[in-house]
Amino acid sequence: MGYSSDVTDKEWEIIEPLLPQKKKTRPPVWTKRQIFNGIFYQLKNGCNWSDLPRDLPPYSTVFWHYQNWCREGVFDKLMTQLHSKARAQVKKNSVDNSNHN
Repeated sequence: MGYSSDVTDKEWEIIEPLLPQKKKTRPPVWTKRQIFNGIFYQLKNGCNWSDLPRDLPPYSTVFWHYQNWCREGVFDKLMTQLHSKARAQVKKNSVDNSNHN
């Protein structure tokens, strides 16, 4: 079941390379995308972590990653990268538009 807070495939292509790489241990039970979608679900809906829907990873897993990624500055880096990409796209569009006039 998908939620309106889930990231699209196109969004995930941008986000995934910016997330920390896990040390090679055993295969993860939950993908980073599932965890990221759990974080976005909580942030969008404002629910308690323990009230995440059952088809998302356990709230303890989602919250643990959220805390670690906050502590490591992952969301700050992500926002900086996304902002840079958006600025570059706006600049490219304005140059393209000025060439058509």
